[in-house]
Amino acid sequence: MQKNNRFTFSRPIALSLAALLSASAFAAPVNYTIDAGHTFPRFSYSHFGFSTQLSRFDKTTGTIVYDAEKQTGAVDIAIDIKSVNTGSTDFNSHIQGEDFLDSAKFPQATFKSTKVTFTDGKITSIDGNLTIKGITKPVTLTVSAFQAMQHPMLKKPAIGATAFTVIKRSEFNAGKYAPYVGDEVRIDIALEAQAQQ
Repeated sequence: MQKNNRFTFSRPIALSLAALLSASAFAAPVNYTIDAGHTFPRFSYSHFGFSTQLSRFDKTTGTIVYDAEKQTGAVDIAIDIKSVNTGSTDFNSHIQGEDFLDSAKFPQATFKSTKVTFTDGKITSIDGNLTIKGITKPVTLTVSAFQAMQHPMLKKPAIGATAFTVIKRSEFNAGKYAPYVGDEVRIDIALEAQAQQ
């Protein structure tokens, strides 16, 4: 008696189909949108040697492209300079003045990647161009933590990273009171992003 094989695949065909489906799942890079509620660039600097001052920006937008299989990526971030949060309303206004960030003329700072480096399948550094006050300089972000997985609550692909770099504010025409107020500024960014769907 002949068996009905309508729903039966031979082992080689089944393995080939599985491989095809697996490959197609990673065939294209995934586009992610920055989660503004969990992405906050912070900056720190020496204040006359008395203390290390810590501040942040409250509004960040942007996109990330991530291809796990090919180990490639791209980062494009915009920071709202007027969202600076120093912990003091008066100093928020002061640091937005012409001698520092000049948010009236330059309301955004941006970072656009030029190279993303992977080690053991994870992003470990990102080279790119940082623009502050209309001045663009190359910087390298050192990535100290990186995660790519299904978001446990949103049920869609998500990525997260923690990274830092050090710049000289005088190179961005924001060097007033240097070197008494530290010229070197460390920028730390903790970000999360979810896949666009």
